[in-house]
Amino acid sequence: AAEEPEQLSLPSEEPQHEKSQTEAPASNVSPARTVLGELRVSSISPSSVGLQWSVPEGSFDSFMLQYRDAQGQPQALPIDGGSHSVTVPGLSPSHRDRFHLYGLRGRKKIDHVFTEAVTGTEEPEELLLPSEEQKHEKIQNETPPSDAPPVQTVLGELKVSSVTSNSVQLQWSVPEGSFDSFTLQYRDAQGQPQALPIDGGSHSVTVPGLSPSHRYRFHLYGLRGRKKTDRVSIDIITASEEPLPSEEPQQEKPKTKSPASEALPVQAVLGELEVSSVTPNSVGLQWSVPEGSFNSFMLQYRDAQGQPQALPIDGGSRSVTVP
Repeated sequence: AAEEPEQLSLPSEEPQHEKSQTEAPASNVSPARTVLGELRVSSISPSSVGLQWSVPEGSFDSFMLQYRDAQGQPQALPIDGGSHSVTVPGLSPSHRDRFHLYGLRGRKKIDHVFTEAVTGTEEPEELLLPSEEQKHEKIQNETPPSDAPPVQTVLGELKVSSVTSNSVQLQWSVPEGSFDSFTLQYRDAQGQPQALPIDGGSHSVTVPGLSPSHRYRFHLYGLRGRKKTDRVSIDIITASEEPLPSEEPQQEKPKTKSPASEALPVQAVLGELEVSSVTPNSVGLQWSVPEGSFNSFMLQYRDAQGQPQALPIDGGSRSVTVP
């Protein structure tokens, strides 16, 4: 029992015992006792599930969520120790999924909770690419104006902050009021409707898994409870497929070719890129910026199928998990 298969095969035998921490002797657990609270479902869509949990005692260095994807393949999603919620995308509609959450200290699994959720049915919600709705950007005007003013909530313009060949980063503001949550709806390259639930405190999102040189229309809905109160839309064309820069490794720092005199005032230097966590299907990376600052970062790699991927990262970030 001491050698828990750190290979993140899903624990078909484990569900009976809610807590995996009982394997450590009780005598040395009590001083640094760390306990996971109940794992709950916070939101459901046809292709995703939002989960949340608490840590009533102690703290964990990180969490690991294990589940099976739409193809039945085991997936392991590493989560930062400060997070108490996560949205799991890429699921199948009307499908029962079991999610296992592990709390880790270092690389050791200390506690384990799990829950089951059934994804929503594939809603033919005409909210996706609604040709009639495009004329009136706001859907809140369906509520009587008399009771709207006290709780007026308004979405600001939906803007693109970055575009790659397979992802888009979007941002928006909420100039008036606040929303409980948001939903981003769009059709994928195969024309299938997708709905991405977003926490009400977020004002940006990265949409991965897109196709190069493809036009997408994104609809962002602001929700109060489960009611869609306001909506903004945007059309975007993804970038063409860029080959990975296999020729570049020889010239580690292209900027050294510019005269040193003009480089000094705006010198910006990347520190070493380090691996912070590894699972069978993801890698956590971190880096520093010892001098200056960057507007943004771009991580390029090849996925399991050998396809080039480019992941845009905010300029204030110093770490990323590559799933």
